[in-house]
Amino acid sequence: MALKRSEILSLDYSKDIHHRIIVSALIAVIIVFLFIFAWNFFDSKLTEEKEILKCGDGSFYDTCNLEKPYYCDSSTGKLIEKASLCGCPDFLTKFGDSCISKYSTGEKEITMNYILRGKEEIMKFKVYFGMVNYLSNLQKKINYENGEMPLRADFKVRNINNEEQKQLLLPLLMQIYNSADNEEDRIRIAVSLVQNIDFRISNETLVLPGNNGLLYSRYPYEVLYDEAGICSEKSELLAFLLKEMGYGVAFLYYGEENHEALGIKCPIEYSVNNSGYCFIETTGPSIITDDEISYVGGLKLYSNPEVIIVSKGKAIDENWYEYNDAEKIDGLRSGDIILFKKSRFNELKEKYGLVEAYYLG
Repeated sequence: MALKRSEILSLDYSKDIHHRIIVSALIAVIIVFLFIFAWNFFDSKLTEEKEILKCGDGSFYDTCNLEKPYYCDSSTGKLIEKASLCGCPDFLTKFGDSCISKYSTGEKEITMNYILRGKEEIMKFKVYFGMVNYLSNLQKKINYENGEMPLRADFKVRNINNEEQKQLLLPLLMQIYNSADNEEDRIRIAVSLVQNIDFRISNETLVLPGNNGLLYSRYPYEVLYDEAGICSEKSELLAFLLKEMGYGVAFLYYGEENHEALGIKCPIEYSVNNSGYCFIETTGPSIITDDEISYVGGLKLYSNPEVIIVSKGKAIDENWYEYNDAEKIDGLRSGDIILFKKSRFNELKEKYGLVEAYYLG
């Protein structure tokens, strides 16, 4: 039976409506997709801009650092001295854009080495004998009333918190901030700088009578000036740097072995004895969390360390590649070193600049 003209027109109209609905829906989907794409694109751009509007210490561009006279320079993205704008601490003297300590006399320049992912770099730094002379003449003992004996922690806190010393160590910290684009690498640089300072016993290291046989160790600045130190002294220098960077720090004292390492706050599963602090050997280049290294004479650390917390700052996260590398190198040490194992071992050795043996004490 043939359809009437009105019925045919009605069917054509329905098809046209259906077609328009489909086309409109497709257009709507495309618009939504483009909107989402544009939103994500511009949001990522805004995020990138937010990230690049800060210097290495977290200061916003064109603002003064909390530590005078440092300023976050937008033209370079670096921290610079700008005392003319940011001022100086009360006990320092403003000279141009710098703040000068009365102990900034007897200047010399040292060259420090560090290794980051197998690439060796250098950092030049000015140190002053005037500060060394001031620190070396400070009272070595700590005396309390009522016959109370000072603890190891008391000496640690005293050595890393000296305010005069801090002002001449801050320029090194600012160089570290300026040397990498991310916080993880700044920590790695600080660790490597200290590890690559020579291990050497100073003639100023002595036993303090009446202080439970505790050793007097030089201040961090003295270690830097002499470019040498023992385990406790180098650990104190690294503790200062990481503490000022805002991280949780603890000293790990192995009494039976008479050895000291440093701990940085980290995930429990990677920490020493579930303490929440990861092992860092400071006597020579090593991998963070690798506490199975061999020391001179084939000795190892077997005792449980005393954990001396000196800073309850932030922690490094669970994504550090050092965790896996420490496990790898520990596995490579065991058994016979076949060709494949030796190749993998040498890769890690080059990546971190590892040394043959480390020193206790």
